Amino acid sequence: MTATAPTPLSAELEQPLLAVEAALNQLGDALARRDAAAIEQHSAELHQHLARAVQSFTEAARTGSVPPALRNRLVRAGGLLAAQRESLARGNASLDRALDVLIPSEPTGLYGAGGKAERRSVGGGSFTA
Repeated sequence: MTATAPTPLSAELEQPLLAVEAALNQLGDALARRDAAAIEQHSAELHQHLARAVQSFTEAARTGSVPPALRNRLVRAGGLLAAQRESLARGNASLDRALDVLIPSEPTGLYGAGGKAERRSVGGGSFTA
């Protein structure tokens, strides 16, 4: 297999893609450490780098073809982003369940939000006179 020389287009797309990959790795490390400040910082950086990369790749796709190697790297970066998003969603769901245990969502007062009296029936049925 022969190596091809990088084209100006490849070099132009390489920089934003490297920034996205670096930001994804830093965010992954912050997620593993559960460092909220670092997660916030790296998420913001990733957002900026992704916007630049998408703009660069969109322009490149309009004017010429995107090199397959860079396209594959962008697809892998998208997969890693999806995995991190899923990890955050699972963490959120776990936190929500823990909060539901600690702070029950069932009303315990005598009056509901609408000002009407709330009644609890032991059998779950309706009241009869």
